[in-house]
Amino acid sequence: MKFNTLIFLFLLFPGLILNCPAQISPGPLSSFHTQLEGLSNCTNCHDIGNKVSNGKCLACHSELKARTDVQKGYHASSAIRGKECITCHNEHHGVNFKLVKFDQTNFDHNLTGFILTGMHAQNQCKDCHKAEFIGKQEIKKKKFTFLGLNTTCLTCHADYHLKTLPANCSDCHGNESFKPATGFNHDKARFQLKGQHQKVECVKCHKAETTGEKKIRTFTGIPFNSCSNCHKDVHQNRFGQNCSDCHTEVSFHSLKQSNNFDHNKTSFALQGKHQSVKCTACHKTAYTNPLKHVRCDNCHKDYHNAQFTREGVVTDCSNCHNNNGFQGSSYTIEEHNRSKFPLNGSHLATPCTACHKKQEKWSFRQIGTVCSDCHINIHENHINKKYFPENTCDACHNSERWNKVKFDHSSTGFNLSGVHSRQSCRSCHFPKDNNGIVTQRFSEISPNCTGCHTDIHYKQFEINGQTSCERCHVYESWKISIFDHNKTSFKLDGKHAGVTCEKCHKKVENQQNTYVLYKIKNTRCENCHS
Repeated sequence: MKFNTLIFLFLLFPGLILNCPAQISPGPLSSFHTQLEGLSNCTNCHDIGNKVSNGKCLACHSELKARTDVQKGYHASSAIRGKECITCHNEHHGVNFKLVKFDQTNFDHNLTGFILTGMHAQNQCKDCHKAEFIGKQEIKKKKFTFLGLNTTCLTCHADYHLKTLPANCSDCHGNESFKPATGFNHDKARFQLKGQHQKVECVKCHKAETTGEKKIRTFTGIPFNSCSNCHKDVHQNRFGQNCSDCHTEVSFHSLKQSNNFDHNKTSFALQGKHQSVKCTACHKTAYTNPLKHVRCDNCHKDYHNAQFTREGVVTDCSNCHNNNGFQGSSYTIEEHNRSKFPLNGSHLATPCTACHKKQEKWSFRQIGTVCSDCHINIHENHINKKYFPENTCDACHNSERWNKVKFDHSSTGFNLSGVHSRQSCRSCHFPKDNNGIVTQRFSEISPNCTGCHTDIHYKQFEINGQTSCERCHVYESWKISIFDHNKTSFKLDGKHAGVTCEKCHKKVENQQNTYVLYKIKNTRCENCHS
């Protein structure tokens, strides 16, 4: 017998049908509909001669009807719209039967109109669908429901700002985390963040305050009409309250190039190079902190490492330098002449760097005071040190001209006379050989004539290994002017006195050398006269 026929019979013969309910009812209702048990309640859900209608369901579930009427919620989605209620929620399957059942793990929440993003996507259904989040009391009384929630943040989340800010949290916060408030754009506020303000943490300005029994951060009503609202006036109002006259938001230590601060009104007027120095180069901490400025080395490193010290006190840089730069010096020749090394002669034209900056660093102390400290001693190991005591060259040279030599040659034991007195020093002490090579000779020279002159007589007049040319020659000329033949073993007398030298002293050749023979061993008459 069809169910609709049973309903019809029930209406005609209620007594008959009541005696056999088990044969008419398809089964017990679920716990949610137990109040509808009994054949007298069938028409609450069923139309006579027809199946269960959506109208009957929505007549009872008015809160669901209100949402579908405005096309909101899961039941108004494309996946559910047009379906019969009994397709998903059928009855008469027992008290414990779940009318609402679906796969919560794979449920597409986007169909509800509320897309789960960020942290919402990580929550379980029960985390949000709680009775405590339902606003309407009639829905909250239900044993089980997914209805009653709206999409405003404060439905689930507490109003941390206690109504001091708009209720739409998403204007500032994202779904990933409440901190930081990535959606907030400070440029849209009355106070735009510029310069260093962009790097300041929010909590530095928006401090926590206690309101009632709760502590919240203040985001409104913060004064900002003056820098001193947040910053301490380190100048103690000496320059007024408008900090922007001198400072920028880039940094308090970055002053405006167009600022009109008159440094000359301080105890240190800016002159020379100081005028182009950045303020922070000197004022490394607060501008109001006192700075030493009496001496140059209060700010500048002593480049000369205390070389200029008098009586234990380092001389100030201003004695030699000025504010226009450290390059160059005002140290005068007169001052130098009062030092241990007066400048004379060619030293006056010598640049400072030649003596004081031979390497990378300037040096003014212990650089030497004698000639060999700066000049190479080319006579080393050639001249006996007794001729330049204490390594000073002024026994021969002077500071006017190096090649102007003045030396008392008599101190050597060899007096210069005759032609010798008219010779240059180099002709004897820097002679050239046959190949044009110059050789230095001082202590290497023998005082004997043969030390410099070639013995053209090939040792004929050598006595005890030495030949004394001065027995025949003088220093004015090589001509034989003082030779006395009578002092030899063969005196010239008679006709011999008028004979020329060449008559007796002939040229001979010996070992490829041709010379005049003066030492005639055999002086017998028959050797010359036939």
